[in-house]
Amino acid sequence: MPSTFPTVDRSTLGYDPDEVERFLEDARRAYTASDADDLGAGKIRATAFSMRKGGYSTQHVDAALERLEDAFAARERDRELQSRGQKAWYAEARTKASDIVARLDRPDGQRFARNGFLSVGYHPKDVDAFAGRLRGYFHDGKPLSLTEVRAIVFRPKHGGYREGQVDAVLDAVVDVMLAVR
Repeated sequence: MPSTFPTVDRSTLGYDPDEVERFLEDARRAYTASDADDLGAGKIRATAFSMRKGGYSTQHVDAALERLEDAFAARERDRELQSRGQKAWYAEARTKASDIVARLDRPDGQRFARNGFLSVGYHPKDVDAFAGRLRGYFHDGKPLSLTEVRAIVFRPKHGGYREGQVDAVLDAVVDVMLAVR
């Protein structure tokens, strides 16, 4: 039986093929529907699958999800441009970018709220280092790819930055980058 993606070894964890296939079918249906708003780029970005031995290769599925997110984002952008106009669309993207830059301009170690000492969060040094790259992108136009933003991983640290706040800013960065493509 052919599969959509390569599978990993039977002793290695991969994404649950049944979940991936159901999601892809839902995505196909949503993309071809003219008025479907059930699934969008943001939901695709937040999609997670259970792990199963011998499942689909995470690398291949993640790459496909990135392409799918790009396609949905382009469609969303086109719809918004048609309904609101280019000026309003870019004004919203500039506002979001301005909010991101305000967060990035905070001093190292103070960009996000911290977890308590007993709770694990993202390592502030890792986050602050990546924030420097993001600042270069927004302030100076230094190159930074969507793939780099999507794939960034931070070490865990007790008392680290709250993951939800950091992830929300990274999602906003992806939204802005997709908006101005």
